[in-house]
Amino acid sequence: MIVMNRSIQRKEKPMVKGGVREMISIAMPMVISQACYTIMTFTDRMFLSRLGPEYMNAAMAGGLTAFMMMTFFLGLIGYTTALAAQYLGSGKKDKCAVTVSQAAIIALVAYPLILSCRPLAHGLFEFMGIIPGQLALQKIYFDILLWAVFVSLLRNCLSGFFSGIGKTKIVMISAFAAMLVNVVINYVLIFGKLGFPALGIRGAAYGTIAGGVSGLIILLVSYLGKTNRREYKVLKSLYFDKTVMTRLLWFGYPAGLEMFLNLLAFDIVIMIFHSAGAIAATAATIVFNWDMVSFVPLLGVEVGVMSLVGRYMGARDPDTAHKVTMSGLKMGAAYSAIVFVLFFGFPQFLTEIFRPSNSASVFIAAKPVIVFMIRLASIYVLVEAMIVVFIGALRGAGDTFWAMLISVSLHWVLVPVLFVLLKIYGVSLQISWSVVVGIFLMFSFLVYWRYSIGKWRKISVVSASPVVPAVTVYEDFHESLDL
Repeated sequence: MIVMNRSIQRKEKPMVKGGVREMISIAMPMVISQACYTIMTFTDRMFLSRLGPEYMNAAMAGGLTAFMMMTFFLGLIGYTTALAAQYLGSGKKDKCAVTVSQAAIIALVAYPLILSCRPLAHGLFEFMGIIPGQLALQKIYFDILLWAVFVSLLRNCLSGFFSGIGKTKIVMISAFAAMLVNVVINYVLIFGKLGFPALGIRGAAYGTIAGGVSGLIILLVSYLGKTNRREYKVLKSLYFDKTVMTRLLWFGYPAGLEMFLNLLAFDIVIMIFHSAGAIAATAATIVFNWDMVSFVPLLGVEVGVMSLVGRYMGARDPDTAHKVTMSGLKMGAAYSAIVFVLFFGFPQFLTEIFRPSNSASVFIAAKPVIVFMIRLASIYVLVEAMIVVFIGALRGAGDTFWAMLISVSLHWVLVPVLFVLLKIYGVSLQISWSVVVGIFLMFSFLVYWRYSIGKWRKISVVSASPVVPAVTVYEDFHESLDL
């Protein structure tokens, strides 16, 4: 009886604020959500690899470019997570849904702007010298996905809301449904199963859109559900709020600008590899597919850290916000250690997963390079957790300018370095990849430096005028340079 009572007492023990248990309760559903996205994208490319390397390569470059076209707005809207969390932490619960309404207005404005940039993307493909067999497929995949970007923008609005208020399980369920629908429809449409015609790369694009729509429906049903409507006054939030919009734009634009510049740089990096020939394109596509497997789930940890840090900073409790960051670091490090073992110990197995059904000569030639690149990638996997956790903490606290500056600098240093190595001097893929990994490791120390000096502790997002942080950021920039 005594044992049973003790057991009951242990179960009823509340979670420590900022501890690992609280971090897991918020972040784990987001990790699973990001893992679902990873599986969805990974499966698409694996299916297409059976048709030939050019299909897989086209899907990667075309899909990444379509995503890049909306990243500024995704990052801007994504700050809904931190803003909703800070409103919740400061006791202004009704403002959480108002934040979503402002994000939806941004999405409506963004959609026609993104579509108008389609010719620029086509020009970029041709300028980078993508091989003809891949170029035609790449344009088809890109064009289909671009018409559906509004679905992704609206999903991001609602995901940010639920992440900010800590109801990340809904986001997880949405992501799982999107993954399931996508994988099934892709298999059916790419290969022509169940009486449907084989649509190849078009089928992959249609499956991706179908998955996104199903995920959006689940989020909408939850957001407009009776309990959520009443608790957050959803129906009363459907208006333009100048103050909330100003805060979302001011604190969100660095994240949006960061996402756009980072993805643009990464897109160019991919196309530099792809323009270096079929072997380089195949090697880069497979390695970056596995890099996505290692990195994207960590974004779930980042969202969890950003949400909890934002909540405790809104409650003016920076010490607990720091504790959240350390808990996120432990969680991310445990995941990265598993990925390290997988990448370093089994690179050949990971490579063979993408072997095409026929015409495997390009794959066979690329295999030794792929094995080397995956094994080397295991080194920087160990510091990825540190980078995403500290960046998430800075964003959640409102230090978005420096988070943007560090992250963007990293990606744009890679572009000229890789271009010079591969395109001008014709250096081997192995050496070029080694330099890329080395640059990545150096920048990890800069992220830690920014967090460790503690400027983020003094930032106020929801209780001060939105204009004030502009002066703070400007002065902080110059003050930091003097350190």
